[in-house]
Amino acid sequence: MSSLIGDFVERVDFDSYEDFHENFKLKYNDDYNFGFDVVDKYAEIDPEKIALIWVNDHDEEHTFTFKEMKEYSNRAANLFKSLGIKKGDCVMLTLKNRYEWWFCMVALHKIGAIPIPGTHMLKLHDIDFRLKEANVKMVVSIEEDSLLPDYEEAEKTLDYELKKVVIETDREGWTNFNEAIKEQSPIFERPTGKDKTYAEEIFLIYFTSGTSGLPKMVSHKHTYSLGHIPTAKYWHNVVEDGIHHSAADTGWGKAVWGNIYGQWIAGTGIFIYDYDRFNGIKLLENVIKYKVNTFCAPPTVYRFLIKENIQGYDFSNFTYVTTAGEPLPPEVSDRFYDISGLRIKEGFGQTETTLSIGTFIWLDAKVGSIGKPSPLFDLRLLDENHERVEIGDEGELCFKLQDGPNPGLFKDYVNDDEKYRKQIHHGYYHCGDTAWVDEEGYVHFVGRNDDIIKSSGYRIGPYEVESAVLSHKAVQNCAITGYPDEIRGQIVKASIVLQPGFEPSDSLTKDIQNHVKRVTAPYKYPRMVEYVDELPETISGKTRRVEIREKDYNK
Repeated sequence: MSSLIGDFVERVDFDSYEDFHENFKLKYNDDYNFGFDVVDKYAEIDPEKIALIWVNDHDEEHTFTFKEMKEYSNRAANLFKSLGIKKGDCVMLTLKNRYEWWFCMVALHKIGAIPIPGTHMLKLHDIDFRLKEANVKMVVSIEEDSLLPDYEEAEKTLDYELKKVVIETDREGWTNFNEAIKEQSPIFERPTGKDKTYAEEIFLIYFTSGTSGLPKMVSHKHTYSLGHIPTAKYWHNVVEDGIHHSAADTGWGKAVWGNIYGQWIAGTGIFIYDYDRFNGIKLLENVIKYKVNTFCAPPTVYRFLIKENIQGYDFSNFTYVTTAGEPLPPEVSDRFYDISGLRIKEGFGQTETTLSIGTFIWLDAKVGSIGKPSPLFDLRLLDENHERVEIGDEGELCFKLQDGPNPGLFKDYVNDDEKYRKQIHHGYYHCGDTAWVDEEGYVHFVGRNDDIIKSSGYRIGPYEVESAVLSHKAVQNCAITGYPDEIRGQIVKASIVLQPGFEPSDSLTKDIQNHVKRVTAPYKYPRMVEYVDELPETISGKTRRVEIREKDYNK
C-alpha cells in the first residue's frame, strides 16, 4: 500500500466539507514535475503498483505497472528528444484512447515539452488551425479516417518540417512509435540547467471547444496536475489501489480530469476501454468485468444506460459514481439510483479550471445542484455591477483571484490578451455562466450567460427545460434556445431529435408541451418546437446553441 498524496497536501483526511474547504492546502517544490515526482516516485517505492489497465474491442489487453510506465515514458522521451523535441515545444496528440497516450503525456512532461491533446475527429481545417496557432513541432497520431493525410496536407502550408509519429503503422514520412521506442533507452535523467522544468511554467494546452467563435488556447501550469487532487480524492472518491474509470476520449479535457493526474497521485489505477464505436452496454460490461470501483461519465452516458435493459447487472463493485459536463436530469439520477443503489454526484468545471464546484464526498446529492465550491476556488456570484447577489438570486459564477498562484486555474489564453482581459478583470475570473446558491450553500447551475432566455420579464435557463423535454418518452435529444418574438422579446424554442419509432406531429408537439408544463414551471414550456435529425455540435460533443440562435435570428 502506498500513496503519494501526503507528499502534496498538508492534510489528507477531513471530518466534514467545512473542514475540507477551510483546511485543504497543497504543497510542492518550485521544480515540481508530475513525470518524475509522481510516476517515477511510484516506480521507486511501489514498482508493481497498477497504473493502467487497457482493453479494446479486438481482445487486446494490457496492464501496466508504474515501473513499466516509467520505462515506457523514458523510452518515449528519448525518442522525442532524438527527433529534436525540447523544452517548450508544442506537440499535438490525436490518439483516441490508445495506451500510448499515457506514455507520451508523461514523456512530454519529463522533457518540459507541451502536449496538446486533440480528438481524432478533427478535420483538415481544425488541424491546420491548431498547427499554426500553436506552432506545433510534432504530432503523434493513430491512423484513423483521414487523420494522417490531413496532417500531411496541413504540413504543406508550414514553413518548417513537422515531425510526424504514428502508432503501429509503417508510412513514408512517419516514425512508427511502437517500433522506434524499442531502440531507445529506458533511462531518462531529470533535466538540469536551462532544460530544467518549473512548477509555474506551461505544462499543457487545450483548445476550447469553440461553442462560439474560434477555439482558444488555454494553457495550464505544471501544478495543474496537483489541482486535480480534490477532483480525484474528494469528488471521485478514488481508493488506494482501486480502479477508476472516467468515460472520456483523450482528446477532451475530461480525460485529464479523470484518467491520469489526480487519480495516480491519490494511488488508484486507471481502467481504459478503447472502443471502436461507443456502446454503453459494452462499456458497462467492461467496467464490471475489470472491477472498477469509482466511475465518472457525462450525463449522456447515464441517460443512455437507463434507456437500456441494465436491470440485473452487478453493480456491487461500484462504490461511487460522478458526472460533469452538463446538468444531470433528475429522472436520470433517480432511475440510475433505482437500478444501482448509487446516487450520482455532480460537479462543475471548465477547460480553464480543475473541478471548481462539486458534490464532495461529505455532501448529499441534491436535485438540480452541482454541489459546493472546491477549496481551490473562492466562489462569488456577481451582478453586472460586480456586486454579490443575495441567496436565491441569480448571478454570474466568478472566482476571486488569490494572492498567490492557484493550481486549479489556467495560466493564460496563449496569444490572446483580449480574451484574457474579457475573462479576468476586477479581481475575478468570470466563468460566463449563471447560477444561484440556496440557503444550504449548494450551487444551482442555470446556464451560459449567452444561453439565458429572456421572455416577458422571465429569465429562463435552458438546462431545466431541456431536462423536462428529455424526460418525455419520445425525445432522444434536445436543445433549448431563445427565438425572437415581437411581444415577449424571446420565446422558448425546443429543437428535438426523436427516439426511433416516433414521428413529428401536431399532437406529439402538444403532448411534449403539456408534459413540460407538468414537470416544471408552466411559463418555461417551449412555445416553438422544431424536429431535427441532429443537433449542431462541437467536435467535443457539446451542443452549439449559438448556431441554432444565429440561424433563427438571420431568417
